[in-house]
Amino acid sequence: MGDARLSFGIVMLLQTGTGLSVNAFLLLFYARVICTSHRLSSSDLIQAQLPLANIIILLTGAVPDTLSFWELRIFLDDVLCKLNMYLYRVARGLAICTVCLLSVFQAITISPSTSRWARFKAKLPKCFLPACILSWVLNLLINVGTPMYTKGPANTTFQATYDLKYCSVAPISTAIMLVNTILNSASDLSFVGLMSLASGYMVFVLHRHHRRVRHLHGPDLSPGAMPEVRAAKRVVTLATLFVLLYGRQSVMLSILLNVKGYSLSMLNNHLVWSFAFSVFSPFLMICSDQRVRSFWKRESTISNLDPS
Repeated sequence: MGDARLSFGIVMLLQTGTGLSVNAFLLLFYARVICTSHRLSSSDLIQAQLPLANIIILLTGAVPDTLSFWELRIFLDDVLCKLNMYLYRVARGLAICTVCLLSVFQAITISPSTSRWARFKAKLPKCFLPACILSWVLNLLINVGTPMYTKGPANTTFQATYDLKYCSVAPISTAIMLVNTILNSASDLSFVGLMSLASGYMVFVLHRHHRRVRHLHGPDLSPGAMPEVRAAKRVVTLATLFVLLYGRQSVMLSILLNVKGYSLSMLNNHLVWSFAFSVFSPFLMICSDQRVRSFWKRESTISNLDPS
């Protein structure tokens, strides 16, 4: 194994381990908040979906890729390959839906009460649970065709459109592949476009709010201290990070599928960056959520005081 391949292997290993650990912590935190508050009408329900989706993405994508990168044997037959790829696609779509839902709901939350969105604010808490269920159902249905063109290692041929080493993408017909591609692309672009519009609206509202507060109360008042403002900034940053990484991944995947002479380092770079959002997003949520930081500090203090 060369130095470059060894470096990529170490990066993949660290990225996967770190991503799984941080997302598991964040998921357990939000699960604890939801269980202790006994409220299914909280935005925490939607926020909990993101680390859950990230964990599934890392388990079904990053873990097999890392094992394959280190040339370790992966025991996946044809059925498990289909299930693995299906769960990966569902989780990826769920991540897009979750960021989109957070953007839209937060945009409604910080919108002026006199605006046309005012009547939706009162109904917003009742929408969280149905939105989560709808996002799961939608992605389960959209990606139902994925197992049809996923083959296991025993069926892998060099005619495959995309070889994952442990599984391969080998469509049974061009029509099925085309329909599935159109459905996935249309769904992804719709959610990305919607989250971009919602994020742009939040930036506009926050900028106008900042100017108004500063004009009325002077420069000493910090509008960023308001919980709604902090939450809006977190969601805008999260959506911006996703759009940038999604755009990069789409461009790189298009190059890899259509350019025959790409280098191995380009493929390895694409592999590493494919899971960047799943690794970076929980850190962003932890750093921007005061409750998570307080919980982390409290647990760290208890651990340091524990004599055992």
